[in-house]
Amino acid sequence: MNLRQILTNPMLDKEFRLRMRTPRYTFSLLFYILALSLVAMGYIYMSNGLFQSGQNRFNPESSRIMFYILSIGQLILVAFMTPGLTAGVISGEREKQTLNILLTTQQSSASIILSKLVSSLSFMTLIVIATLPIYSIVFLYGGISPKQLLLVFLFYLFIMLLLGSLGVLFSTVFKRTVVAIIVTYGVGGFIFLGTGLLYIFLMAVSDRGYSSIITNSTYSWVGYILGLNPAGALMSIFEEGFSKQVFLMRGANVGTASAPIELWLEFVLFYSIIIIGALWLSIRKIRPVARKSKEFQVEQV
Repeated sequence: MNLRQILTNPMLDKEFRLRMRTPRYTFSLLFYILALSLVAMGYIYMSNGLFQSGQNRFNPESSRIMFYILSIGQLILVAFMTPGLTAGVISGEREKQTLNILLTTQQSSASIILSKLVSSLSFMTLIVIATLPIYSIVFLYGGISPKQLLLVFLFYLFIMLLLGSLGVLFSTVFKRTVVAIIVTYGVGGFIFLGTGLLYIFLMAVSDRGYSSIITNSTYSWVGYILGLNPAGALMSIFEEGFSKQVFLMRGANVGTASAPIELWLEFVLFYSIIIIGALWLSIRKIRPVARKSKEFQVEQV
């Protein structure tokens, strides 16, 4: 399947027309931007930067903190909305009894899965891009470089691809949309919360000296756990020395030595494998009847 076939994919064209022209998605975009705008304006108000004695005390440091708050807030919103958009793309077709008709078309399994994934994530991509004017407030006061903003938005796209791939996988494996959504949110919850809590617990154990493996080392292997957490990876994009602080054991001093690996790089490498595996399994599982008939032919021979 070449690029031209992807761009002229009739199913992808149908998904774009159905998803982007409904009032539901229009109001979702409105409320999403409104919520993020309230977060930005609320922080400015609470910091008393623009509303105290008529003086402009909103300095670059306050601007940088606001950027962190906006980024973390948008990460939470992306994690909350993406599974709901992708976890029912295949199971929904099965419940409407249109999946069998879809499988009889000339579209390949890969084309169906990728089209569903792209069409579902396109709306989230539109939402994230639409929030750029809110982030422009940060550039009025400095503290953040355009490179950091670009890396953060690319990180959002990767998170959407990760959660979207898992949602499509569970939507393909499970017959009920409700089950697929619950499982997707459960796995996403472990990625966002479980890895963070596991890191805190293991770091507490290592600091108390209960593990003989890491007590004689300068760096702790526990830092790799936080590299699997989206918030930890995002913080490593914000602060260059954050990865080093995570791996460094309490009381150790390594001077100018660097971290074993940047947390965001570990995150991308590890979950890239998860994304590829989830899409491959989705493509394999979407046609169970064809696979069984092939096995039956082999047995006949």
